[in-house]
Amino acid sequence: MAPVSILLNLLWILIGGAWMAFGWLVASVIMAITIVGLPWARAAFNIAVYTLLPFGSKAVRRDEVTGESDIGTGPLGLLGNIVWLLLAGWWLALGHVVTAVILAITIIGIPFAWAHLKLAAIALWPIGKVIVPA
Repeated sequence: MAPVSILLNLLWILIGGAWMAFGWLVASVIMAITIVGLPWARAAFNIAVYTLLPFGSKAVRRDEVTGESDIGTGPLGLLGNIVWLLLAGWWLALGHVVTAVILAITIIGIPFAWAHLKLAAIALWPIGKVIVPA
């Protein structure tokens, strides 16, 4: 990881990234407890790690990385994303948007607000995404 990414990730953790990563972790644990939600738990845990350290990485569709469609990028992934949106995606996205608005008020917070808006989009539709180095 580049030194700039390390610095940005440290600042990110201090000004809002840690609490949103905790939100993703809570969603992951709740989904795992239900047993039926295990596929969502795995996706939420991966994105919790990404939410904790977003700089130097990016989320892309898994079929763009592998070149092949799979269960998460096909019709079942669509259904999984709809279920996710109804159960947990909307409140995680709302948390990211509220944090982004608060950070955007300051000039120094604008890059972090932009990162939160990207994470809000991922919060709505996480199944079929993979985190790769930027």
